[in-house]
Amino acid sequence: MRRFLGSAVLAAAFTLAALAQAEHPVSGRRIAPVMGFGGADWLERSEREIEEMPDVALKAIGIKPGMTVADVGAGSGYFSVRLSRLVGPTGKVYASDIQPEMLRLLRRRLDKAQILNVETVLGTEADPKLPPKALDLILMVDVYHEFAQPQRMLAKLGEALKDTGRLVLLEYRKEDPWVPIRPEHKMSVAEAKLELEHEGFALESVKPDLPRQHILIFRKKL
Repeated sequence: MRRFLGSAVLAAAFTLAALAQAEHPVSGRRIAPVMGFGGADWLERSEREIEEMPDVALKAIGIKPGMTVADVGAGSGYFSVRLSRLVGPTGKVYASDIQPEMLRLLRRRLDKAQILNVETVLGTEADPKLPPKALDLILMVDVYHEFAQPQRMLAKLGEALKDTGRLVLLEYRKEDPWVPIRPEHKMSVAEAKLELEHEGFALESVKPDLPRQHILIFRKKL
């Protein structure tokens, strides 16, 4: 019963689910609906530690003290707070989201914990509003597949990265039918590679450290 209710709440959080879904113009992938503010509790569920292993993911990615990073699609800040600890007082985190309600939740969380190295940023569907050529790394956790305008977003993300910067996607594995996520909320390595390389990125590595997700690391083609 608990699983059923959780699924019902999660389904209700996808605010665009009742609308016809667009397809990516390059891959033909169905673009998933965005999780709304009502899904914030799901982002903070205790099971996430086991299902996604966030600390293992960030260790595999290689977040270092002093880095300037962005958490795009930050939501309630599940990863932003972890990033803030890893980059330390000499680093900075930009937490970008398109939902003001999510950012208000995150801001309260940051104020309560007295975290000073995270800046919240209200983006749009086409622009995360990040500073140009400033970022060592941009992280998107279960987010890219929901971009309504993925090509325009990738162009802006590329502008925000330093030439040596990395763009990192965590996405549930579409190749694995046992991952209990709806198909439109998964991505295959082939889909991600096709879509991002079309927009000027090169796939550097795919890390197998997580039980359910790909860690996909891209760099700009220079």
